[in-house]
Amino acid sequence: MFHFRLRSFTRLVISLTLPLVLAAGLVALPGGAKAQDKRQNAPGEFDFYVLSLSWSPSFCEEASERNRGGGGGGRSQMQCSGRPYAFVVHGLWPQYENGFPEYCQRPSPRLNRNIVSSMLDLMPAPGLIFNEWDKHGTCSGLDSRNYFETIRKARAAIKIPAEYLELSQAKTVAPGEVEEAFIKANAGLSNAAISVTCNRTRLSEVRICLSKDLQFRACEEIERRACRRDQVTMPPIRGG
Repeated sequence: MFHFRLRSFTRLVISLTLPLVLAAGLVALPGGAKAQDKRQNAPGEFDFYVLSLSWSPSFCEEASERNRGGGGGGRSQMQCSGRPYAFVVHGLWPQYENGFPEYCQRPSPRLNRNIVSSMLDLMPAPGLIFNEWDKHGTCSGLDSRNYFETIRKARAAIKIPAEYLELSQAKTVAPGEVEEAFIKANAGLSNAAISVTCNRTRLSEVRICLSKDLQFRACEEIERRACRRDQVTMPPIRGG
């Protein structure tokens, strides 16, 4: 009888305290997700965008290393052969002030292949475009055409510093140096709205925070995932 009462008491305590713990975001939810925002993946319900610009030569060098090790090369085949790419669009990601939504519609609305073809100048791999729509575009609250038009407008609003447009030799840079080059080239952009990420020794991406109407805005979230290295390498543009 004592053990039965103890178990009942334990279940009662758990039932009363678990909602409070979950609300505080202290317990991992099923699938590894964490409670991060009460809106939880509602399409169109987010605070700002992150425009992620990938340094394509870094991606291609890493893809070559994976291929030599037996990894796949689907996305890299188009992006890393032929036309020389510098910064390309990785994605335009809806964000909460803390955390981010993803895969907001399952299954996602079908993506027209004409839209895919129209975006290859900015996002040079069909697989990347499909993935970005499924994972991030469905959270924007926009239909596919308007979402990718918004990506194009966001990219057009950013001026790439001249020194990175035709990089013919490998360049060693400090992450802060890259940030400052973008800030100098883009009026209104501040340190609070940009961060650089890296993968091992290479610069990986430049991420810029934009409001829903595509104005620069401060954000703390991206700084938490910023590169912590003193210096990183920017491999040269392929064919450059």
